[in-house]
Amino acid sequence: EVEVDDPLVTVESDKATFEIPSPHAGKITKVLVSEGDKLSEGNDLLEMQVGNDAGDEEDDTDDAEAKDAESADESPRKQSAGASDKGSASGKDDVPDVPQPGAKVHAGPAVRKLARELGADLNRVKGSGPKSRIIKDDVEGYVKAQLQKTQGGGAVAGGSGIPGIKLPDFSQFGDIQRDAMTRMQVATANNMQRSWLNVPHVTQHEDVDFTDLEAFRKGLKAEGEKRAVKMTPLPFILKACAHALTALPQFNVALDMERKEIVRKQYIHIGIAVDTPAGLMVPVIRDVDKKGLWELAAEAQELAGKARDKKLKPSEMQGGCFSITSLGGIGGTAFTPIVNSPEVAILGVSKAAMKPVWDGEAFQPRLLCPLSLSYDHRAVNGADAARFTTLLAELMGDIRRLLL
Repeated sequence: EVEVDDPLVTVESDKATFEIPSPHAGKITKVLVSEGDKLSEGNDLLEMQVGNDAGDEEDDTDDAEAKDAESADESPRKQSAGASDKGSASGKDDVPDVPQPGAKVHAGPAVRKLARELGADLNRVKGSGPKSRIIKDDVEGYVKAQLQKTQGGGAVAGGSGIPGIKLPDFSQFGDIQRDAMTRMQVATANNMQRSWLNVPHVTQHEDVDFTDLEAFRKGLKAEGEKRAVKMTPLPFILKACAHALTALPQFNVALDMERKEIVRKQYIHIGIAVDTPAGLMVPVIRDVDKKGLWELAAEAQELAGKARDKKLKPSEMQGGCFSITSLGGIGGTAFTPIVNSPEVAILGVSKAAMKPVWDGEAFQPRLLCPLSLSYDHRAVNGADAARFTTLLAELMGDIRRLLL
């Protein structure tokens, strides 16, 4: 027996684990999936008896055909998989044998349409969905494998025609251990490689005087304890970046190279990189320019906690205009973060340190924080990058400027 919004199944995508709730109250009569199954939006999860009549034998069976998932933030409306990313409750990937030509193919209309567009024979595609259903990723993977075969690549190409790196037999040098990469590690590696290969990166560095900001922040400790919110430097950096994105809107764009257009965003959503035991995750804080410091601090604290617990929803990791990644809690003097494409810039924050600064008459001890701004040189030129970091230094050097 389940009530409305009771969790039915836990699904793990590339970077999140989330529960699919029940849209109805009723009795579960049959479970159609098993632990480890790969799911796409629209896959059947279960059958349930709905209604107050205990003798009602009519089952409410959800979507029989898989839908073509357009976005991962659509809320599940039925007892079907509601994420566009494939989900798996464990690491098992049991793949059936390839069906024989002429055999019945288990695939939805959207998958059949995709196969026709790509010229793929569904009889030759392995289905990895529930009950060996062929899903979109199966078709794309099959086409990719066939292209690699016809192009004669021994090692898998790294992208854009770049030959792959063939590994030696490391066991000849000593003992080794092989561990399977997690889904998140694979997704992160692919995303980083894609961005690095497609985006011409340049990094601008700047030292920011945090002395007064840090004194003000520490003065908020008592108020933060009352609010149960810790005021870190991040909210100040978020507000400064939002101000800079407004002043220099060329940083708040995406490049549509297929249509030769610049997409100018009229909103300011900023992603914050969170280091978790499962890997790096980037939840997105929306409308940063419209929120105060305490609101940003509370939201950043909540999202970071959900990231570490793998409770982020797909919608909470989408829509970013700009990203901030901080290594200040660990160390380092500078680094070159990789742009999170299709964004065109990312700010790296290193560890602040006390250094002597000449004031015209004498050296004064000041708390300097190194910033590293990596940007897509197709969208942003070097002069504008220097203006961006200079503006950040002015804003964070005297936080009163955020009020102007």
